[in-house]
Amino acid sequence: MHSANLIFGRTIRQLTAALVITGASCLGLQASATAQESTDPIKLTLHDWTGQLITTNIMGEVLKKAGYSIEYVQADYLAQFAGLQTGDLHVAMEMWETTGRDAMDAATATGKVEVFGPTGMKAKEEWWYPEYMKEKCPGLPNWEALKEAACAEAFSTAETAPKGRYLGGPVTWGGFDDERVEALDLPFEVIHAGTDAALFAELESAYQRKAPIMLWIYAPHWAPAKFKGEWVEFPEYTAECYQDPAWGLNTDATYDCGKPFGEIWKVGWAGLKDKWPGAHKAITAFNIGNDEMGAMITKVDLEGTSVEDVVGEWMTTNEARWSGWIK
Repeated sequence: MHSANLIFGRTIRQLTAALVITGASCLGLQASATAQESTDPIKLTLHDWTGQLITTNIMGEVLKKAGYSIEYVQADYLAQFAGLQTGDLHVAMEMWETTGRDAMDAATATGKVEVFGPTGMKAKEEWWYPEYMKEKCPGLPNWEALKEAACAEAFSTAETAPKGRYLGGPVTWGGFDDERVEALDLPFEVIHAGTDAALFAELESAYQRKAPIMLWIYAPHWAPAKFKGEWVEFPEYTAECYQDPAWGLNTDATYDCGKPFGEIWKVGWAGLKDKWPGAHKAITAFNIGNDEMGAMITKVDLEGTSVEDVVGEWMTTNEARWSGWIK
């Protein structure tokens, strides 16, 4: 009987061990990602536009599923590179080719910041006007139409008349709009919106009243789909236009061309790949397209759904997809 008990006990222990091993295999996503890695929190930066909050929270939730500790840190879009270089910040999920290329290149040149690859979204940011404004400025979308006094006055307000008013994004977004106005000798005054929400609230109001407005519009976003309008066609961007005053229309100035179009990049601290190699792999694998992101931004900005709920819905719907990022 005692011998039988020993055999029975050994069998139970063996079965228990087998179940533990099986359970560990089932939790392989977490175990493989976090084994031998730091338990320190990975710090992801948050900025002031809806799409970036969505991409960052999706990435954070995916990393949580892999067992990582996550911390979200509010940071300035361009000034964040100081923290990314020192390792005080770790991941920035959206660096737009249109506005952030110079800052990104300067940071990566130090060897302390790494580009984790494209997000899958394509960036467009430029001056935009409602279709109804073409009646008052028929030369559009050619930028040279804006040089005409009558056209500029059509876009003016009481605070800028007779100059046209261009509503730019928050100052922290960069974009060189003030420099472009000066370089191209445009009779416009740049007024910066305080926030992303204020920018699009003013568009909504002006569009309903068919009031004059020229402003910064970006994609992916719901605005180009909801409102009928066009982007101004400036001289095509080249790197030399931004760097060499002798290049372009105004041989005494830079930024006498449009903004670049292109990728939206993921960037971060170069030490992340050594401290959290599994997270580095997942961040590099992250990929979302313009249409998908535009639909999520619409749910938040137009339908009143919270960022958290939109991200939660995406996580549930796309489990097979993000699971592959953390295997």
